[in-house]
Amino acid sequence: MVAQDLMGRMFVPQLLDPGKARTMDEFIGQLRLLKAWAGSPSITEITRRVYRDWRSAGRPRGEWPARSTVGDCFRVGRRRPNPDLLLAVVRVLAGDEAAVAMWRQALRTVLGEAEASARVCAYDRLPAGPSLLVGRSRPVSRTEAALAAEGRPGVVVLEGAAGVGKTSLALHLARRAQARKHADAPVLFADLRGFAPDRPPADPAAVLDTFLRLLGAAGERIPHGTEARARRYRQLLAGTGAFVVLDDAADAEQVRPLLPGDPASATLITSRRLLHGLPDATRRTVGPPAAADSVELLRRTAGAEAVTAGPTALRRIADDLGHLPLALTAVGHHIRRHPEWTLDDYDHDTVITLALEGGVRRALAASDAQVAPGARRLLRLLALHPRDRTGVACAVALAGEREQTVREHLDALSATHLLAETEPGRFRMHTLVRAYAEERVGIDVPGTSIRQALGRVRCALRDTAPTWPRCAAGPGRDVRSTASARRRAVQWRTTGWAAATPPLGGSH
Repeated sequence: MVAQDLMGRMFVPQLLDPGKARTMDEFIGQLRLLKAWAGSPSITEITRRVYRDWRSAGRPRGEWPARSTVGDCFRVGRRRPNPDLLLAVVRVLAGDEAAVAMWRQALRTVLGEAEASARVCAYDRLPAGPSLLVGRSRPVSRTEAALAAEGRPGVVVLEGAAGVGKTSLALHLARRAQARKHADAPVLFADLRGFAPDRPPADPAAVLDTFLRLLGAAGERIPHGTEARARRYRQLLAGTGAFVVLDDAADAEQVRPLLPGDPASATLITSRRLLHGLPDATRRTVGPPAAADSVELLRRTAGAEAVTAGPTALRRIADDLGHLPLALTAVGHHIRRHPEWTLDDYDHDTVITLALEGGVRRALAASDAQVAPGARRLLRLLALHPRDRTGVACAVALAGEREQTVREHLDALSATHLLAETEPGRFRMHTLVRAYAEERVGIDVPGTSIRQALGRVRCALRDTAPTWPRCAAGPGRDVRSTASARRRAVQWRTTGWAAATPPLGGSH
């Protein structure tokens, strides 16, 4: 029996939340829970009730669904559901129009996501990219060796932070490898949009559909379902020595159906996330280029005439930006477009702001959105820490959570390259990630929580650091607002207080 309130009206418990669904399978999972909550009526009974409702609404009998069609509403793996019938089933099970409206909105969202994920950018050629890759000679040679284009192709994953230049490096490697392959070897490229800020990740089934068409398969001969398409895709690539580039992968599940599975073929994948679950892949972490290469990239982007003088200033700007190529390019373009500025005008705060506005903020926000809320909160609180390196003990004090939970947050942030684990238990935050987190802490974390976090750090330092009483009167002791909390974080890094403070619990 369905539950009722005191007025005899049916209601749906809050634990059923179709708004959580992001895919049709997840929506069907919620619908199954709704069926169980409604007393698990039989498909025959649900069909009878749908007939009753549609008869009352004047729907022609020719539109009434068969019992098997109603049963399909609870089957996962469906690609073309009937929205009217799904909502008719919801109305039968929930009985409340407010609940039906909630499910209708959730269904619209799911179908919109599915439609967007089916729009893919896949080609049988490599897209345009930089003609010359500045620096990277060592990463290029190491990765080319891993690709083993002269006899042992395989799967290579380039992992790294947002804006570090993974796609540029991948295209550079792909062109060089393509030049060594025979002319008839297929080349396939797909933008998987794993971290696109405004669109969902590409559906592997949709990518396979495009790949199959590019390989010559007729539309009517393309099978339904991801597994069937993957089998046909591997059959067409067998023995061809294909080169496949999968850019911006969300996770291993997304790329696994797209792997050629052919010992003669090579696959190059880029991702911001550590892709576990690809045991045969060779993984390479792409970091920022060396200082000299960063200066050269900045010089070429800004234009030779704009930077004929001032190599010291260029090195200072590159250092301030943490040598991140995306940031260097953004600031270089600003220098080129503003000849009236001198290099001395590009102080630390200015170049950080220009980099964030020039695309770094958007890129970091896309990575940030991929981690759980607890990890996002910790990232913001870490911006209050006076140093760019943080130990587990200090992270625990800032978060106010169990050590195991905090370690999970730190691992999640490291897996998405928002933090770098420099050694076991010690984590480093890139200067631009810190700038992003400093912006967000005053927006996303209440001032009360910030004050409590700083208070926990003070207590931890007082308990573990013999020099704490001398440091307790350091800048920003009385935090009254989120703005002053952010200023305190900056002050901690720009005064001698950070240098005077000893490690926290041995893992600070």
